Amino acid sequence: MKQNTFTVYLLPWLLPLSILIGWQVAASLQTVSSRLFPPPLDVLKSTWELLVSGKLLFHMKISLWRAAIGFLVGGAIGFILGISNALFTTSYRLLDTTIQMIRNIPHLALVPLVILWMGVDEGAKIFLVALGVLFPVYINTFHGIRSINKDLIEMGKVYGLGTWPLFRDVILPGALPSIFVGLRYALGVMWLTLIVAETIPTNEGIGFLAMNAREFMHADIIILSIIVYALLGKLADVIAKSLEKKVLRWNDTYKEA
Repeated sequence: MKQNTFTVYLLPWLLPLSILIGWQVAASLQTVSSRLFPPPLDVLKSTWELLVSGKLLFHMKISLWRAAIGFLVGGAIGFILGISNALFTTSYRLLDTTIQMIRNIPHLALVPLVILWMGVDEGAKIFLVALGVLFPVYINTFHGIRSINKDLIEMGKVYGLGTWPLFRDVILPGALPSIFVGLRYALGVMWLTLIVAETIPTNEGIGFLAMNAREFMHADIIILSIIVYALLGKLADVIAKSLEKKVLRWNDTYKEA
C-alpha cells in the first residue's frame, strides 16, 4: 500500500521535534537550570558559532575518519571469519570457540589495557572501534550462511555450479538479509565505541570537543556533541538501509520497506 509523504518523511521526526519544543518551553519557564541544561536555542547558537569558525566540521571529519577506518577493518575481519567458519568445518572448530570467548569480554572494558599497549594515539581508538564492529558482522554473516536452505545448495550443485558460482549466486544472496542486519547493528556499536574511544586523551574529534567543553562547564557544546553523534548515527543507518534496499530489491520483503 502506497503511503503519503507525511507518514513516510515527517512522522518519524514528530517525536524528536516534540521533545525539542518541550525542552525549549521548560527552559523558558526556568523549570530547569539553563546553566546545566541550556535551551535548544543556545545549543543552536553554539552550533552556528562552531560552524562559522570551522571547528565543528574539522572535529566531525576526524571522528568520521576514525569511525570509517575502524568499521572497515573490523567489518572486513568479521565478514571473512563469518564466511570461513560457516563454510568450512575445520575453520569453525579451530576459531569459533576463541571468537566466542573474546566476544563475551566487554570490549570497552579493555580501554585501560589498550592504552597500555598502544598509548593514546589513533591506533588505540581505531582498534576499539574495529573490535566492537567485528562481532555483530561475524555472527550475522555466520548465521546468514548457515540458515540457507540446503535444498537450494543441492539444486545449484545439480545444475553444475562450481564452488565460486555457487557462493556468488546462491549462498551470498541468501545470506545478505542477515548480513545487512549485522551491518546496521555494527554501525550502532561503532558510534557507541567511538564515543568512549574519544575519551582517550586527544586534541581532535567530537569526543575532544565534549571533553574540552566539560572542563569549561559549557553544557551547550556537550549537548551539541551528543546530538552530532546521534545525527551521524542516524545518517549511517539511512545509508545502510538504502544500500540494503537496493541490493535486496529482488526480495519482496524489501520492496516496500
